[in-house]
Amino acid sequence: MKTHLNLTTTDVAKSVEFYGVLLDATPQKVLPDYALFVTEEPALELALDLAESVPSVADAHYGICMDTVEEVNRAIDRLQSAGLVAAVEREQTCCYANQSKVWAVDPMGRRWEVYTVHTETEERDADNMTCCTDAQGSRESCCA
Repeated sequence: MKTHLNLTTTDVAKSVEFYGVLLDATPQKVLPDYALFVTEEPALELALDLAESVPSVADAHYGICMDTVEEVNRAIDRLQSAGLVAAVEREQTCCYANQSKVWAVDPMGRRWEVYTVHTETEERDADNMTCCTDAQGSRESCCA
């Protein structure tokens, strides 16, 4: 079983570059108006479709849950090497869980997190957290 996502983009090439790093994968198909990634880890089919414009979705984000901190660290290394890291959070309480994660933003402004959960918590978010903070520093609920 795989999840299928179809995302629109105004620049297929830039989006292929971003998702190649995020997913640590090579697309199976790349055309001027379309690209397709098929991955086993995570079990995903990601299609990218060319569009004239892409609506902004400020209240949403996407995530890839990893089994270990080492996997998150590998994602941090990949994303940092490509200059794509927006933020790194280590052992912070966010959304009722103590987590370590890296945030990156795709060329269309979609926020992605690659994370692992260390433990579930009773606390929603710690006060000094960058959790759920967008690129402008605005704190919005990402786990509502």
